[in-house]
This record gives sequence, C-alpha cells and structure tokens, in this order.
Amino acid sequence: MTVQLTRARISVAAGAALLALGAPAAYAAFDEEAPAASTPVRGAAYTETRLLFGTARPDGGPAVTERQFTAFVDKEVTPDFPDGLTVQSGYGQWRDASGTVAKERSYELILLYPAGEAALRDRKVEEIRRDYEKAFGQESVGRVDDQVRVDF
Repeated sequence: MTVQLTRARISVAAGAALLALGAPAAYAAFDEEAPAASTPVRGAAYTETRLLFGTARPDGGPAVTERQFTAFVDKEVTPDFPDGLTVQSGYGQWRDASGTVAKERSYELILLYPAGEAALRDRKVEEIRRDYEKAFGQESVGRVDDQVRVDF
C-alpha cells in the first residue's frame, strides 16, 4: 500500500512539474501583445487619440449638423493637427449625468501623432474637447488614447 501511495505522489508531482514547465509556453502562444517571431515590426511609435462627439444638445436645441461639425474641425482641429486626421460618422448612446440614456448621431475623430509629442498634443486635444463642449452645449466629449506603431 505504501509503495502505491508513493508512486501516486510521484506521478502527481511529475505531472504538476510538466504542466508548470509547459504553461509559460502555452500562455505565450496566446499573448496578443507580442508579435510572432516571423512578423516584422514596422513603423514608428505614435499615440492614437480618438475623440467621440455627440450631436444632440442636452438643452433640447437642434442637433449639431454635419456642416457645423465640419466647420468646427476646420477651425479648431486642423490648425493644430495639419498633417491629417480621420472623421467617421456613427450612431451611439451614452448615459448622461442625470442617468438618462441618450441615443444620437455622433462623430469619431481619429488623430495620430508621434509619441514624443504626446505632452504638447495632450494640451491641444483637451482644448478641442472644451471648445466643442462650450460651442455646442455638450456635457462631455469622450477620449480614448492608445500607443500604436505607424508607417506611412
């Protein structure tokens, strides 16, 4: 009986050791952050900032029109980001400060800039957000930042 228990303990210990040794390799295979060994790394380090603009006005006034939004981008965004930007139209929803879910036409503005310029660009992005909120009576403008690699 003692020999059987000892063999069982050795088998369990050996199995656990094999699993522990194999686990890092198994998890590494699912690591989405690390590129595959055969995938070349391209591009330079950039920051991608996405701004989310609603068009419904909390005071019940008329929604921001496409013409108004385009004029805003031309006046407030393009001078600070002249190298390019992308605007996408969409339809979104969010919960406002009173707890009401607002559904509205929206715009996503995508900006790319060298990672080394992040501090300078951050100030400009925040100005854009404040200017839109003030100009169109918005409660907020959403912001998403991500570190990316860019090659043109």
